[in-house]
Amino acid sequence: MKSSSGPKQQIFSHLAEIAAALAHPHRIEILELIAQGERSVEDLAERIGLSLSNTSRHLQVLRRARLAAPRREGKNVFYSLVSETEVVTLLASLGRVGERNIAEIDQVMQAYFRARDSLEPVSRLTLLERLRDGSVTLLDVRPTEEFAHGHLPGALNIPLDQLDAMLDSLVARSPVVAYCRGPYCVLSFEAVAKLRACGIEAIRLEDGYPEWKAAGCPIEC
Repeated sequence: MKSSSGPKQQIFSHLAEIAAALAHPHRIEILELIAQGERSVEDLAERIGLSLSNTSRHLQVLRRARLAAPRREGKNVFYSLVSETEVVTLLASLGRVGERNIAEIDQVMQAYFRARDSLEPVSRLTLLERLRDGSVTLLDVRPTEEFAHGHLPGALNIPLDQLDAMLDSLVARSPVVAYCRGPYCVLSFEAVAKLRACGIEAIRLEDGYPEWKAAGCPIEC
C-alpha cells in the first residue's frame, strides 16, 4: 500500500517548493545578485527593472522556500542568501544541467559567450597558484558596492563602465584574469574583449565570486 504522506513524500513536497521558487527567471537573477552580498529591496528592483511590489512578491517566494532571508533596518528591508554555499552550488548545478540538456541554452552559449571568448577560462586551482606566485593581475569588474561586500584576495576593482578610462593603467601589468558575478554574467566577457583589443593579455576566471567563495577559496572584505 502506497502512502501519499510518508516521510519520503513529505521531503519531496518541500523539495518541490524549492524547485517552484526557482521556476522564474527574475527569481534566479535575484539569487545571483544577493549571492554577491546583501541587497535592499529597492536596489534589487532597480537592477532587475521591476516595480517594488513585483520585486517584493518574488522575494517572498524565495523567503518561503528558505532560499533568501530578510533583515529590517529602519524602514529598509535587506535580503541575503540562506545557506549561501548550498544555494550557490544548487544554481551552478542547475546551469550545468541546462547547458547539457537544453539546446536553446547551448545556442545562446555559442552565439554570445563563446563567440566573444573561445579561450578556455582559468580554473580556480590554477588561479590560486598564480596568485601565490604573483604572476597575474586580478581584475574584478563588478560594481563597487558588490566588490565591497567581498572579493578575491588582491583583486583590483574597475567596474566595466569605467574600464575604458583605466586601460592605460593595465597595459604595463602582468597578464590579467577578470571575473564578475558568475558563469553567465557578461561583465567579464566584455572586459576581456576590451583588454585584448588593446593588446593586453587577458583571460576569464571559470566562474565568479559566489562560486569561488562557495568552494572555500580565500576572500577579502
